[in-house]
Amino acid sequence: MSKPVALITGGASGIGLATTKHLLAKGWKVVIADINEEAGKALEKVLGPSSSFVRADVTVYSDQIAMFKYAFTWGENRLDFFAANAGVDDGQDMHTSVEDLDENGDPKPLNLKTMEVDLTAVIQGCWIYKHYARKNPTRGGKIVITSSVAGLYASPINPQYSTAKSACVQLARCIGPPFSKNENITVNVICPAFIMTALCPPKIRELFPKDQITKMETCLNAYDKFLQDSTLTGQVAELSIEKIIFRKQVDYANENQRWMLEDALQVWQQAYGEPRQ
Repeated sequence: MSKPVALITGGASGIGLATTKHLLAKGWKVVIADINEEAGKALEKVLGPSSSFVRADVTVYSDQIAMFKYAFTWGENRLDFFAANAGVDDGQDMHTSVEDLDENGDPKPLNLKTMEVDLTAVIQGCWIYKHYARKNPTRGGKIVITSSVAGLYASPINPQYSTAKSACVQLARCIGPPFSKNENITVNVICPAFIMTALCPPKIRELFPKDQITKMETCLNAYDKFLQDSTLTGQVAELSIEKIIFRKQVDYANENQRWMLEDALQVWQQAYGEPRQ
């Protein structure tokens, strides 16, 4: 029987790299997708034949298509797990007092790269993965999206990042149950607090209190839970120090709100036809 195959975006550093090494140690084959070609190719040599690197800018749809196609082919026509992990913080400060104006004196567009990487690319990745999960020897698979505690609590320092990560939480809740029911694909999300990685600036390493750092092991334990338990879908795992805390969405304000979000689905399906395209 062939080894299970994973595709990890942002796999050349941080959480992505730790997850890559973790899965390789458990007997997986892993495709490392990253924009850093130099680091990715070096890792491919170090990690051995069960790993393979593909350069991909997740904000470019054709790169994502090529990335998934490569992973599925290299994995001998199977792709069991997609880790939508690539992410960046805010590329432009919304709170700056200095205005960036064009020749007409109007504000130039805000740099939305953060939204493109942290949200749009995740949605497109889930969309493309569904296509390949349908082709697996046993139809289906698993998706874990990397969000953040900034997706659960407001982060004024990085408003785009916080907004995108909040949307990733809702994405998992929205598509998790129907993907599981209709496609045999589980979709879950992890929300890590601060994890010290090689990308952290030296000053942060010096200043950050050690007792406030979430262990990478906590993150890997969360991945294991989602990979091992196919009954979990649409779940949100907040990671704090060594704890994994499953978070529920807020309670409905009243019965009308519950009906609108649950029972009214049948009305929408009748109006639009099923399935909606």
